[in-house]
Amino acid sequence: MDVLSDLLHRARARHTRVHQLIQRPPWSMAFAEPPALTVVAALDGPASVRLLEHPSAGPVPLASGDIALVRGSAGRYVLADGPGTAPQVLIRDGTKQVLDAGAVSERSLGPRTYGDGLPGATTLLHGAYGFRGAAGEHLLGLLPPLAVVPGREGSTAALRLLAAETARQEPGQEAVLNRLLDLVLVLALRAWCTRPDAELPSWPAALGVPAVGEAIRLLHAEPARRWTVAELAARVGRSRTVFAAQFTRAVGEPPLAHLTAWRMVLAADLLRDTEATVAAVARQVGYRDAFAFSTAFKRARGLTPSDWRVRHGS
Repeated sequence: MDVLSDLLHRARARHTRVHQLIQRPPWSMAFAEPPALTVVAALDGPASVRLLEHPSAGPVPLASGDIALVRGSAGRYVLADGPGTAPQVLIRDGTKQVLDAGAVSERSLGPRTYGDGLPGATTLLHGAYGFRGAAGEHLLGLLPPLAVVPGREGSTAALRLLAAETARQEPGQEAVLNRLLDLVLVLALRAWCTRPDAELPSWPAALGVPAVGEAIRLLHAEPARRWTVAELAARVGRSRTVFAAQFTRAVGEPPLAHLTAWRMVLAADLLRDTEATVAAVARQVGYRDAFAFSTAFKRARGLTPSDWRVRHGS
């Protein structure tokens, strides 16, 4: 499994929701207390997204086929037909508060589909994700507060299929919608992470660097292995000295420091989600000595493994 797929699997997206808006301009909706990640896709007509906590960024237009990924940590945001339309409704915790008499239509046009459905309407897909644990935080760390991915042929086809399924109500519909929304998310993340101008943490960008990317994949695939820099260098066909310098330059930290950081992500979720002892968790992430593991974990998370479990455990 590649690194991004593994991270998505470990993040275990939950509480996914998807709705469709078919609304003639002018329309505008403000969202308070957003989920961990929101996926917005423009299908037809004008649309824009604006982060209210980041006014200097300004509204970002969405062309047909564009996908916007909004991090929950970015705070409140507005979806509208254009930057000049003031918010008409406020969505907070699933409740709609009308702010303007000419508010967005609440008329149901079908399952999970709302608006007026009139000619010239904007069609927009809105999906919400919750992520769990340290892996979810790690995944969200790949993204800025707002990432907009231009429409592509592959993603456009997936969006059309998701829109069609959103308006259906058949057995197994939720499972179909969840998987299609996952597909759209993966396509958007992949497109974002491969953009040459994307502002990424060093390690995802380094996945495309020869030898370094392969080493990262090896470390993530076998985090409990007792890796050495010499073994990693041999596996990717480099001398130890050249490999260590290349990895550190590309990732921003030495190979074993990167391995330790990934182990702490895995350990945090094992402590949160399982009843395994601290010693057992230590062994699962590559530490034979529970004391050494506890020291490394406290350095990374600011709490001992036992205290972390008490504070964050399910």
